[in-house]
Amino acid sequence: MDQQSIRQSHFIYWASGIVSICGIIFEVLFGALGSYILGDGVKQYTLIISFFLTGMGIGASFSEKVLKHLIVSFVYIEYSVGLIGGFSSFAMFGFTAFSPEGTDALFLYAITLIVGALTGVELPLLIRKANEIGVSLNRSTARVLFSDYAGGLIGGLLFAFFLRPYLGMVKSAFLVGCINVTVALIVLWLFRKEIKKAAFHFFTGGTILLLLIAGFFFGEEMAFSFEQKLYQDPILHMEQSKYQKIIVTKDKEDIRLYLNGGLQFSSTDEYRYHETLVHPAMTQAESHSHVLILGGGDGIAAKEVLKYEEVDQITLVDLDPAVVELANQNQDLLRLNEGSLKNEKVEVIHEDAFEFLENATDWYDVIIVDLPDPNDESLNKLYTKEFYSLIRNHLLPEGALSVQATSPVFAREVYWTISETIASTGLSTEQLHVDVPSFGNWGFILASRTPINLKGVDIEVPTRFLTTEILPSLSKFGKDENKQILDSDGELITLEPNTLINPILIQKYEKSWQNY
Repeated sequence: MDQQSIRQSHFIYWASGIVSICGIIFEVLFGALGSYILGDGVKQYTLIISFFLTGMGIGASFSEKVLKHLIVSFVYIEYSVGLIGGFSSFAMFGFTAFSPEGTDALFLYAITLIVGALTGVELPLLIRKANEIGVSLNRSTARVLFSDYAGGLIGGLLFAFFLRPYLGMVKSAFLVGCINVTVALIVLWLFRKEIKKAAFHFFTGGTILLLLIAGFFFGEEMAFSFEQKLYQDPILHMEQSKYQKIIVTKDKEDIRLYLNGGLQFSSTDEYRYHETLVHPAMTQAESHSHVLILGGGDGIAAKEVLKYEEVDQITLVDLDPAVVELANQNQDLLRLNEGSLKNEKVEVIHEDAFEFLENATDWYDVIIVDLPDPNDESLNKLYTKEFYSLIRNHLLPEGALSVQATSPVFAREVYWTISETIASTGLSTEQLHVDVPSFGNWGFILASRTPINLKGVDIEVPTRFLTTEILPSLSKFGKDENKQILDSDGELITLEPNTLINPILIQKYEKSWQNY
């Protein structure tokens, strides 16, 4: 081969690696979009991978029909991947904001299938072109496939540790689209002598590249306006942390915190939620010296605990430092939590709650579990028998546990399954629920090693809602929210504990909330 052919063959291998990086990034990006917008991360990633691989198979099969103009075909495949993939996140947010409910999933799956199909055409074309310029078929196939697989690893690592945390999903998509188009333009330049109307192809690619660059710099702001339509109030703060999308909205005096689209609290009624979460457990416990809060990075639960003067130490375990930082810096949140996380009695630890309990050696008088709902695998493990067994093993004999347990009205079977799971560890339980206007009817599980008596306690700290007299009434449930749940045949449903091996809660949760 002459020098020109050598340069061309070398770049073909580089191109195969680069487009593979782009392909795997788009694949996991679509999975992240599905998880964030549609929920149930495991389900969405499974479907996205399935659609993407199916698309690649379709594309690889279609590549057999491309018999001529391999380079021009490859160039326009890259233009298409860059354009469709680059605008994918931007378009998804817009489609979710304006389309009828439920169609956003079909839109995402269609984009995944199309980009997967285009990606499936890339490698066969590059292998055949490498063979065409003088590289043996076996050698060209092996090298291109090596570049492809190695590129896949690099793409996954880039998305997980750089693109998603630092650029977000909109800018990441535009950047990767730019890379696809740039690869196409370089290939076009290297093979320009054998291509007719090369100037027109350069102009087309340049135009697409300019669109993608404009999208990189200005698309996120427009996507922000789309996302604003998903929330009823103006967005005050939005960031993508390492773990989740954090959004704070404000309308007049109503401050709301959302994590991955799920409402965590509204300042107009959060006191009804947090007082019911914290004070029944505090009144049941014999001592309040050492309190453990799992979750609660907004600091409001800690504020309620600090009302008890005899509290010596609060250990708060929240995975995401960004939530705690926001709670300590945002003036609206500081006003709500009264600077509780800055109190000298509070120690904040950023660690997975499950791992913390596995390694912890301390015992606690009161344990408050204020974690997001179990809507994916990572959160489900924090609602399992194994997790509650760890909690029991760190609870002092005269201590008390309180767990937020979703809604007994909207997610009735989920609520009572959580109760059954806690009881399966040998703890005595009591079920509580309260109306929180921003949430609806919300449930909690109170648990202890000893029998619970709500009538024998006094709430002596200042509260806005909860009183000694009203506390026993919170354990009364109506016919449409009690434990006697019937199936479609009128038979009583037998509730089973949620475990790591048999994570039944995720499916129950998704089914319960699909009509709300």
